Parts: sequence; structure tokens; C-alpha cells
Amino acid sequence: MRKEPTAAENQLWQALRNRQLDGLKFRRQHAVEHFIVDFICLEHSLIVEVDGGMHLDAEQAEYDQGRTHELESQGYQLLRFSNEEVHNHLPEVLKAIRQAAQPNKAGQKN
Repeated sequence: MRKEPTAAENQLWQALRNRQLDGLKFRRQHAVEHFIVDFICLEHSLIVEVDGGMHLDAEQAEYDQGRTHELESQGYQLLRFSNEEVHNHLPEVLKAIRQAAQPNKAGQKN
């Protein structure tokens, strides 16, 4: 693992692990090229990132934007949620993840 997970990452992991969300298999802190992503569902090319306060910094936001663009250019769909969204609105976060994986379940290739 690249770092100690935040409380929000741990909370989301408890909801994603062991295929608890619609049978989707997620990996935690997984390497994609030269990046480490918080969560990835390889079957659906879906990356989920949980962002803390440091991501509000202008320099970090610029880095995140470039990182997102590079991952999307490789065919990944990337969802970003703040720590607060995970802590305070977990059902909505899980719904968004579920919906992001849905088109791929309908037969689209990843």
C-alpha cells in the first residue's frame, strides 16, 4: 500500500470488499501504470478515488486533473468522491459506483 488509508477509504472499502456491491470485485490501492489508485474494478475498468483536503490545493488539483485525463485515455472511467461525501452520503456514493458499472454490465466491452 502506498499510504495509510484514511477513515473514509476504510469506510468505503468495507462496503466494496468481498464483492458486496452487486458482485463487483474491487481491489484496493492498485497500480495502474505509474499511478496507485484507491480502488479499481478491473472487470469494468472503473477507478474510484477518495480525496481528502489536500486535493483542494491548486497544485494538487492540477496534478489530479492530468492523472484523471491519462487514466481516462487508457480506457478507465474515474469517479472521485470527497472524504465528506463518503462519510456523510455513503448510500449515494455506492449508488453512483453502481450506476457507473451498469453500462458495462449491459455488454459493453471494457
